[in-house]
Amino acid sequence: MKKKIVILGSTGSIGKNTLNILRNDQKNFEIFLLSANKNISLLLKQAKEFNVKNLIINNNKKFNFVKKKYKNLKINFYNSFLDIDKILNKKKIFYSMISINGIDGLLPTIRLIKFTKNIAIANKESLICGWGLISNQLKKFNTYFIPVDSEHFSIFSLINDNDTNRVEKVYITASGGPFLNKKKNFLKSVTKQQALNHPNWNMGNHITINSSSMMNKVFEAIEVKKIFNIKLKNVSILTHPKSYIHAIVKFKNGLVKILTHEPDMKIPIFNSIYFGKKKYFNSKKINFEILNNPTLNKINYNKFPLVKILNNIPEKESLYETVIVAINDYFVNKFLNDQIKYSEMLKLIYMYCNDKIFLKYKYIRVKNINDIYNLKKYIDLKLNELSV
Repeated sequence: MKKKIVILGSTGSIGKNTLNILRNDQKNFEIFLLSANKNISLLLKQAKEFNVKNLIINNNKKFNFVKKKYKNLKINFYNSFLDIDKILNKKKIFYSMISINGIDGLLPTIRLIKFTKNIAIANKESLICGWGLISNQLKKFNTYFIPVDSEHFSIFSLINDNDTNRVEKVYITASGGPFLNKKKNFLKSVTKQQALNHPNWNMGNHITINSSSMMNKVFEAIEVKKIFNIKLKNVSILTHPKSYIHAIVKFKNGLVKILTHEPDMKIPIFNSIYFGKKKYFNSKKINFEILNNPTLNKINYNKFPLVKILNNIPEKESLYETVIVAINDYFVNKFLNDQIKYSEMLKLIYMYCNDKIFLKYKYIRVKNINDIYNLKKYIDLKLNELSV
């Protein structure tokens, strides 16, 4: 019997890479459910190729258009992640990939856990804002969680027995994005095209901007703290322009483990699908030239001031994590929509993340998913009011 697969966010880079891997193994897997927001033409193309009968289109306008135009297709169309329970209806999914952008990925993550044996999550915002809620569901339904970001999958692989008490220090690497070797003054005149020109990775616009500002590393450091229960003071970020080394773990017994692979997201995705199985990935030879000169350096805080936001993160999980995600989302969208300059974006994100109006959320715990979504809406409204 074929193992059932769910991919939420199948038209993004992670979703497409997941399907590229599964394309060569359709005899063993059945794609049961896909989802997209706007790229309907690609979603329908994917559904046709993989014979997928269930699609979620969580954009009302696009959903209504597709529902009317393609009513004769033998496909079940849904327009809300709230329909997950109805779609799966007690079915057991072997593997689910969550690659939806933003906090919107939290609800489907929570809803999918009870149906899936293995869940791979590439959604930073869900893990940052709702890890407590997610981990409770994972334990309740005995679902195996696999982080898919290259850094976190690397740490996951290096700490293979989950005994984080043995860990002394964790280092995650950052390519530095397009501005690593630029002078600070250069950032005053950055264009959108320049900020989106990542040297190593092909990603969506939002995450590419986060990479350029190093905000994605703020998120990833918090993910390390939460997923592996490691204190932030024991997590460091190193710039590594070649993106070949993804994580370094120093253990208390004196051993240091380093994980390297090509900057290709298919590698952690492949290993998450076939985790524990004897399946082989056709990879390149080891690049000894990079290993002989890896160029690992500490972060330049003057050039990448947003990394200092990590100093605000409380030891216990709080709603402040939602604050920084919401503030960052708000101003990154402003920049992508040509409403503010790049330098203004950096200044405003840092300023509001350190504003007493929002710092108070460091002391408020997350009780349920509505706490997160309601705070996100409030922050959007508040920033609209404050930054007019």
